[in-house]
Amino acid sequence: MKNKIPKTAVVLLSGGLDSATVLYLALAQGYKCQVLIFDYGQRHKQEIDCAIKIAKASGCEYRILKIKFPWKGSALLDNKIKVPEEITSGVPVTYVPARNIIFLSFALSLAEVIKASAIFIGAHAQDYSGYPDCRVEFFKAFVEMAKAGIAAKHRIQILTPLLNKSKSRIIRLGRKFGVPFNLTWSCYRAGKRPCGKCDSCYYRAKGFKEAGLIDPLANR
Repeated sequence: MKNKIPKTAVVLLSGGLDSATVLYLALAQGYKCQVLIFDYGQRHKQEIDCAIKIAKASGCEYRILKIKFPWKGSALLDNKIKVPEEITSGVPVTYVPARNIIFLSFALSLAEVIKASAIFIGAHAQDYSGYPDCRVEFFKAFVEMAKAGIAAKHRIQILTPLLNKSKSRIIRLGRKFGVPFNLTWSCYRAGKRPCGKCDSCYYRAKGFKEAGLIDPLANR
């Protein structure tokens, strides 16, 4: 009996706990994962090193793609724009214009070349409803665009398994699959320690508390 060839997937890995959970979920589902990490001039560059460590811990091959947003337009790209220390309404200043469109486009190109059957992204809508590229409508529209815009004859799924899950459910799921949360970075600010004040830090702390678990970075 011949050995079954594993399914191949491209996984977008930022270094945060969401994308790390998606990577381990894809592995648990039997995918051979090609990890794609973006260096896009983000102020919280620690996440790049964390993404590399997570990819290595998972045993997956990874690529680092360096791109530029010379026009900036986000607190994550422009140090002159302050990262808020409280939750705000509307589209947050930490939103990077069209980021998921750009990231998924690169992932789609890679998936077509390596004949991957799926792309995994760790976006979720519940806590980040202010981000227009984390909505269900966006991903549905991107899937339809992808069908019309590539030459590949094989089907490439765009999978968002965390999209409607709360942060606490994501953390519990990550724990189930052995995600090394100690290697992840969620804070929007650069520094040796998470600031504990930005949106991302707030939702991470809230998620661990609601999951009844201790964040390994809490006392870092």
